[in-house]
Amino acid sequence: MKTALITGSGGLIGSESAKFFAQKGYRIVGIDNDMRRYFFGDTASTAWNIAALSQELRDRYEHHHVDIRDEKSVERLFQKNAFDIIIHTAAQPSHDWAAKEPMTDFSVNALGTLVLLEATRKFAPKATFIFTSTNKVYGDQPNYLPLVETDTRFEVDESHPYHKGIDEHMSVDQTLHSVFGASKVAADVMVQEYGRYFNLNTGVFRGGCLTGPSHSAAELHGFLGYLVKCIADGKSYSIFGYKGKQVRDNIHAYDLVNMFWHFHQFPRQGEVYNAGGGRQSNVSMREAIAKIEMLTGKKANVIYKDDNRVGDHIWYISDLSKFKSHYPDWDITYDIDMILKEMCAATPTRA
Repeated sequence: MKTALITGSGGLIGSESAKFFAQKGYRIVGIDNDMRRYFFGDTASTAWNIAALSQELRDRYEHHHVDIRDEKSVERLFQKNAFDIIIHTAAQPSHDWAAKEPMTDFSVNALGTLVLLEATRKFAPKATFIFTSTNKVYGDQPNYLPLVETDTRFEVDESHPYHKGIDEHMSVDQTLHSVFGASKVAADVMVQEYGRYFNLNTGVFRGGCLTGPSHSAAELHGFLGYLVKCIADGKSYSIFGYKGKQVRDNIHAYDLVNMFWHFHQFPRQGEVYNAGGGRQSNVSMREAIAKIEMLTGKKANVIYKDDNRVGDHIWYISDLSKFKSHYPDWDITYDIDMILKEMCAATPTRA
């Protein structure tokens, strides 16, 4: 039986990967030490999702409470298992949190990734290595595109090449990343290097906003899930800067994991892909609020703040052309309305 190692297996993308690959006949070895609880508090814990995953997959899922920075523990897992694919989703994922503890952020995001790469090189050199990077590696470069303000969103001028979305040629240099963005750049480049220098089958997926009902959303991470939760519960939601007209593309967890699957069938070495909802699935904060209000029948309590988060994007939509050209059988299956409908249905509305 083929075996997949999934780090951050209790998270949104990790748990979706576990279920997806289990359905494909893979045995799943999951790593998750619930550091999300440490980052964002008890309400963001992934323990519930790990328990649900263990119950759903039963003997097809084997869980390990391991820190990805622990080289010896990670190597023991590689020595005991013949991994066909490593899907690395574990991370410290927040701009704001990273600034509080840069050493923790960098050690988890950069060093943890290096530990996994080195174990792959030594014990599973034929395996596919998938890394969930982020569009934050581009820093605030997208904010210097020619933006046009409308009633509900910012947009890129239609005459600009990036109007269809930002591609992988955008520079990661000379830009304000945030501490989180910098640690992910370090990991991103190292995954590429292990592909090109050591000839490993490594793929970097620079995600937009990753969404779905399995997200343990918190104020500092998982904006769409947290927004749905706040509106459903009647709690206030703060929007930082840009008058709520900032735009994000949103990719459903299933569609992203399906990208991983297609890459795994014909892997490349050190390849990089932008991975978001693209022009098929994107929304501004104002537009998202209006849609959720309609779906839940509840009015949002929104607080607008003038100061934006450091390095935050005003507009970001991914150009998916490169991945589609390499893997033409893949496409987006969830648009933003389908995503929001599913998330609202999974979030109980309190009277």
